[in-house]
Amino acid sequence: MDLFTPVVEEHLQHKNFSSILIPHSKAERDLLEEWADGFVDRDGKLVKEFQTTFNSSFWEIYLFSVFKYYGFSVDWSSPTPDFSVSDGKSEIIIEAVTANSAQGKPNEWDKTFGKEEMEALRRFKKLNTEAIIRLSNSIFSKAQLYDKKYRKLDHVKGKPFVLAVAPFEQPHFNLQYDRPIKALLYDYYVDEDAYLDNPDKFPHGPPRVNLGFVEKGNGTEIQLGLFNNPSMSEVSAIVFSCVATWGKLCAMSENPINEAMVSSIWGTPPNGIPEMQNCFSGDHNETVSDGLQVFHNPYAKHPLDPSFFRSERVVQLYFDKITEKWIREGDQNCLHFRQVINYPRVK
Repeated sequence: MDLFTPVVEEHLQHKNFSSILIPHSKAERDLLEEWADGFVDRDGKLVKEFQTTFNSSFWEIYLFSVFKYYGFSVDWSSPTPDFSVSDGKSEIIIEAVTANSAQGKPNEWDKTFGKEEMEALRRFKKLNTEAIIRLSNSIFSKAQLYDKKYRKLDHVKGKPFVLAVAPFEQPHFNLQYDRPIKALLYDYYVDEDAYLDNPDKFPHGPPRVNLGFVEKGNGTEIQLGLFNNPSMSEVSAIVFSCVATWGKLCAMSENPINEAMVSSIWGTPPNGIPEMQNCFSGDHNETVSDGLQVFHNPYAKHPLDPSFFRSERVVQLYFDKITEKWIREGDQNCLHFRQVINYPRVK
């Protein structure tokens, strides 16, 4: 599958697509084509959509590369939902969705890095609230699609239904880690702003609070805690990553022209305390699955077995009905954030 030979006129190309056609990005393009190798374009639209809308197609290709990394098999025989995935013991259904910017709001590529914008990023409530609202829209749209269509399909019935969600809803979306998605799903919000305002008041770090809801610009309330009751029991789990971006390709590829300086934050053993790392890509150890998080629904009709996506650096949050305790695994050495700056190699 040739992703990069243009099939649409230049003025129709997505900004992200046109930006990666430069010669210096060949190594990253080659790696993406490795990720896509074996992907079955069932409706013949993937290449055009990749070039015109980019993020949703990129997310699907990324997910497919994750499935290959795990050694999963994909059954392409049905046109919908997006993926029917097996680990050899059980099969799950996965629908991919992206959270995108609201009409009239800045697009994710509209970053200026100006003083005012950087100053605004010293507080996170605004960014997190926007992310919660856009994530909610995306999740509800796919849950409704499952109820209206997918649940009636023979190959879907009785199987865990997982939404794979990626946020591209605003500039600097990659800063959110798990703050908005955990608030949306469990009404569990880490209030970093409260800590920054009064660090002495919180010697153990930012407080965890229940917000109940967030408010849209028009006054509409978005209720939080989607997984705190049976109302969304058709969704077995959410697979999420805010670092499945072109930066992952830059951090993982061996580019003979550019040298990538990678700034990243990782949870560190033994307690998962976040620490910043700065190094060139050759010394940066990142795999395709780093940054993945799986949030389980304790009220799911068809629960996802935590063993399905279990991996050392993949974060999972689930309720153990035997011990009656919430379990968080994989966060002792997990990727929270990554930013890449490319420099020409010195000859």
